[in-house]
Amino acid sequence: MCVPDLADTVVVDVLDAVLRGDVPPLESLGHDLLLRCAGYSSVRPTNGHRPIEVGSVLEPGLSSRYKQVLTERRPVLLGGPDGHEEAETHGKSNALVPERDAHSRMAVPLAARGGILGLARFYRQRTAAPFTEDDLRLADELTRHTALCLDNARLYTRERSVARILQLSLRPVHVPGHSAVETAHSYLPSSTSGDWFDIIPLSGARIGLVVGEPPTRGIRAAVTMGGLRAAIGALATLDLPPEELLERVHDLVSRLDAEESRHLDDTLDSRRAGTCCLYAVYDPVSHRCTLASAGHPPPAVVRPGKPVAFADMPIGPPLGRGAPRYHSVRIELPVGTLVMLCNPVLLRDASPDSQEQLARLGEALRPEDRPLPDIIKTILSDLARPHPTGDGVLLLARTLGLGSDRVASWSLPNKPEAVGEARSRTEHRLDHWGLAELAFTATLVVSELVTNAVRYSEGPIRLRLVRDHAALIIEVTDDSSTAPQLRHAEDDDEHGRGLSITSQLTEHWGTRREHRGKTIWAELSQHAAA
Repeated sequence: MCVPDLADTVVVDVLDAVLRGDVPPLESLGHDLLLRCAGYSSVRPTNGHRPIEVGSVLEPGLSSRYKQVLTERRPVLLGGPDGHEEAETHGKSNALVPERDAHSRMAVPLAARGGILGLARFYRQRTAAPFTEDDLRLADELTRHTALCLDNARLYTRERSVARILQLSLRPVHVPGHSAVETAHSYLPSSTSGDWFDIIPLSGARIGLVVGEPPTRGIRAAVTMGGLRAAIGALATLDLPPEELLERVHDLVSRLDAEESRHLDDTLDSRRAGTCCLYAVYDPVSHRCTLASAGHPPPAVVRPGKPVAFADMPIGPPLGRGAPRYHSVRIELPVGTLVMLCNPVLLRDASPDSQEQLARLGEALRPEDRPLPDIIKTILSDLARPHPTGDGVLLLARTLGLGSDRVASWSLPNKPEAVGEARSRTEHRLDHWGLAELAFTATLVVSELVTNAVRYSEGPIRLRLVRDHAALIIEVTDDSSTAPQLRHAEDDDEHGRGLSITSQLTEHWGTRREHRGKTIWAELSQHAAA
């Protein structure tokens, strides 16, 4: 429209800071500013000169007359350049200089939302009539609309970049190896959604697997993802059952949304409610997996020698919506079982009722003993949507196991003599495992934990030792539901040092609830010296 109807040549220069998502302060506009060509059109013949390239830098910068247009933020009607006015050029030598043969000019600032984004310059070289005040008003109107569109694009790009940086910084960067599962994952960023996954080491050599997606997009989605991932990770380390963990996160989401709704504008989409999440806990000793879902589809499971199937499990409401009633299901997963967790937007047909989907999954996942990265490549090439509406998250886990040669368990009577028996059995088992260097520390921890169980429980006591790939796990289970409290005993106290000693001698320790009673556990690094 502008060329040739309004001008013979139009050059639009944008401040370099705007292209990076920022708007420089108004007080800096009078100084040297870096501008780049964002648009160029002309009916003027090049006569051997290079056309102005989009992205080229304006050199040596704006003349004082054009700087005045920016600082005063008003359009100006100009005649042809005089002999004292320095001509700007884009890029290096042999580039077109629109100023040289222009007899009439207009300079209009690109202004939007109180900020200056750049400058639009209009030239007439071939058209005989000079620009008029009506032309200036039309150019100003067109430039205002262009500046608003440009600023909308700047804000969108900035928000998307911030959301992407935040999102990538909050998702797992390195997934450590674990004796419970072998894992591989794929994360395909296609939008600024907050879809996430997590792999959480738990007590007793167990592992927690999480996949989730919030209902919003942009920075809010990334913030939601970061907050919920942190909350789920913290609650998971308390060894809560999956259904109780989701209930607590549901309450947290409802409370935070209610608090923010009282302070934020209604136009701001601050909702966390509607976030979907799947949480699974796998035990490599029992080969059982406990799952609970908040609006998320069930995982696909391929047991050795069996066809692919979606886990048969109840699906509760999304987090923050409806009544927080979640139910878990426990399924057997033999060693070598392949479990696939993904968000619904990744696959072309994510419905667990689709027989066609099951058939395609079976082809992609078989044979299940292939390297997991190869299986992921097959899924992405054969089953993934070409243009998903959100970030594609895919998490594969192949179950491992800890056999009887790596686990030892004894039932002990609830009496003081059980402490000596526990020490003796621990010492002999560590010698059998070739971990005699841990015997002194391990037997001391066992003594303290069994003594605590004798003092505060009534029924039989169970002692279990688990030799993980990198740690020795000590577990003492009793029938008391009272969780122990770590306290620092005074010098003259006769009791109260057991857990303090345990915390100082071990890498990690904690408590988890059982169906009847509790388990106190502690981990010793296998590389620790006695």
